Amino acid sequence: MEPRRLGKQGLTVSAMGLGCMGMSDAYGPADEAESVATIHRALELGINLLDTSDAYGPFTNEELVGKAIRGRRDEVRVATKFGFVGGTDGKGGGGIDGRPEHVRKACDGSLRRLGVDHIDLYYQHRVDPAVPIEETVGAMAELVRQGKVRYLGLCEAAPATIRRAHAVHPISVLQTEYSLWSRDPEDELIPTVRELGIGFVAYSPLGRGFLTGQLRRFEDLPQDDWRRHRPRFQGENFQKNLELVDRVKEIATTKQVTPAQLALAWLLAQGEGLVPIPGTKRRKNLEENVAALGITLTREDLERINEAAPKGAASGERYEDMSVVDR
Repeated sequence: MEPRRLGKQGLTVSAMGLGCMGMSDAYGPADEAESVATIHRALELGINLLDTSDAYGPFTNEELVGKAIRGRRDEVRVATKFGFVGGTDGKGGGGIDGRPEHVRKACDGSLRRLGVDHIDLYYQHRVDPAVPIEETVGAMAELVRQGKVRYLGLCEAAPATIRRAHAVHPISVLQTEYSLWSRDPEDELIPTVRELGIGFVAYSPLGRGFLTGQLRRFEDLPQDDWRRHRPRFQGENFQKNLELVDRVKEIATTKQVTPAQLALAWLLAQGEGLVPIPGTKRRKNLEENVAALGITLTREDLERINEAAPKGAASGERYEDMSVVDR
């Protein structure tokens, strides 16, 4: 698989990564054996960037990834995160913690659960508004000096925060939601990271599964599915977003590809230093996603896609509480 460089510090990964959250959290029931098999299949297909967090589960996703890569450490670039306390989006009531003492404790816990002696890419999962970013990144930089971490990243950080962090220690990657229904990064974030020589990892590149075209009714979501609480999946927003998906699906049909493949091919065409990490817990979906790497989009294709899914086309906020996103 084609390699892509993320940032100026030397981190090179596969052109597509694998988001592992759904194997343990948020998207209804999962099968551990199938999840491990999916990770192994990803490695066979040339994917080497695996994305997890101590918040997924919490903790259980790192354990699963650690189990899957045992004996294959040299094939993998492990990316994990700290910051949420009590689970994804702080749902356990712990909120966000960016204090240096928490950074150190969280890193040691992740190393133990993953069963590795270093983390390739360590992210602050969300910016803690109560702790200066300089203090948090200073603690992260110490982990680099100790050999526990190779490269540093931020998630959902605003341009001013990125600049302040980068002045303390080089930031290699910004991870932020980016897809055909979340194009806000094009305004300031992508220009900022390109100016600074920082790579961009796009999470939820398939709109949390919505852009696959497989989801047609809110009722189809499992009762314990995290998306039931996301504004874009509710009420009138759901119906309006279906119209966007159907426009994308129409273009995909003319290209003889799936809507998911078209959405990923569009992201892959957005320039160097950008890597999408579609998440899945099934080999079938993984193989479909990887096939997007073989799709060539013409200038006319890109124009049609931009018309079908222009910036701001999605209906509803990304989260019910947007305070978890740095502004």
